[in-house]
Amino acid sequence: MSPESRRVAGIVLIVLPTVVIGGVSVLSLLIGDPGYRDNPLRQDLWRAGHAHAGVLLLLSLVALRYVDETRLSERARWFVRLAFPTAAVLLPVAFFLSVLMPQDREPSAVIHLAYAGAVVLVSGMLTLAVGLLRGTTSPSARGGSPSPEALAPPAPRDPHPRASSPTPPMG
Repeated sequence: MSPESRRVAGIVLIVLPTVVIGGVSVLSLLIGDPGYRDNPLRQDLWRAGHAHAGVLLLLSLVALRYVDETRLSERARWFVRLAFPTAAVLLPVAFFLSVLMPQDREPSAVIHLAYAGAVVLVSGMLTLAVGLLRGTTSPSARGGSPSPEALAPPAPRDPHPRASSPTPPMG
């Protein structure tokens, strides 16, 4: 994994516990807030927001394992690295904030962020797919150079290894 992808993965892993905290928050609302229980639209959208956040952050980690193996420009790789986590923010924000108040019976205009998140997600996914189908890159094309050991031919193997020391030179 490249240092760039590793950095993004680290950030995603730091953000992932917020999904757990969000799940506990939704559960506490379900148990203790009658206003939440009385609004099926809010329940559905908040459930969808929580599910999309978790799944898309995990999908971000999967995509990061593949992006460095693509034949894409560095700019396209950065787009892929950031597209999945960006979608993991935009979609849940659209679901949560579009029915923020317990009395909301219709989603607000914030729900349109879900379309933006979907476009970003699909664009990143298709870019990654095209890069994978085009083939893999060499280590030097990924920004690193192959090690001398990787370039050297394999050393010949002695079919009869000796346990004794080599014979001294004559002379």
